[in-house]
Amino acid sequence: LGPDHPDAITAKVGLGRALVAVGRADDAVIILEEAVGGSELVRGADHIETLAAREEYAAAARAAGRSTDAIRSYRHSLADRERILGAQHPDTMSAGLSLADAYLAGGQTKDAIAQYKRVLTDLEGTLGPDHPDTLQARGSLAAANFAAGKMGPALQLYEETCVGYERTIGPEHPTTLACQGELARGYYATGRLGDALALLSSIIARAERALPPGDPLTQRMRETLVSITG
Repeated sequence: LGPDHPDAITAKVGLGRALVAVGRADDAVIILEEAVGGSELVRGADHIETLAAREEYAAAARAAGRSTDAIRSYRHSLADRERILGAQHPDTMSAGLSLADAYLAGGQTKDAIAQYKRVLTDLEGTLGPDHPDTLQARGSLAAANFAAGKMGPALQLYEETCVGYERTIGPEHPTTLACQGELARGYYATGRLGDALALLSSIIARAERALPPGDPLTQRMRETLVSITG
């Protein structure tokens, strides 16, 4: 078929994804860069498969610690998706979140916060404030603020996110418990020791009741509580 046949390009994308999964991100970057170039040549730069291949390349570059390459590729993909699909298309918003994640992973917290805010506004407007994607984006924005040392906004966002999870999936769901664990960490970081201890104790009690014995989340919360109390 040749290296630029669509099936060969698709196989390269799959191989690149598999290489990332087994920790060979540097090798994946090489394969996926070839796949992107081939897809652009055969299918065109705006083809949906080309956009997907570019995002796989960006993910591999991020996994390989090549933040500059990852961010550049995510930016390219996001601009294309906005132009082709519109700013509020689900795939466009997903690409926007990937770019924000790459900013945060690369230590560009200011850019990450701005990008998370943009996507969160679109998600709230299209899916509503309690949709799982909206809640996840709000939690990511909280994490970015935390990383930037903006503890006031971080705590408010974590609190809003935790309330949303409690309302939609319940207080004993692992996602709710994990979110509250991040909130407890924020309380501790800002000197609210009493609030942190009370919340952690509540999380552990609910985790022990709802999760299997020895669950990693329960163990992590116990370790956090021990580290705080000494």
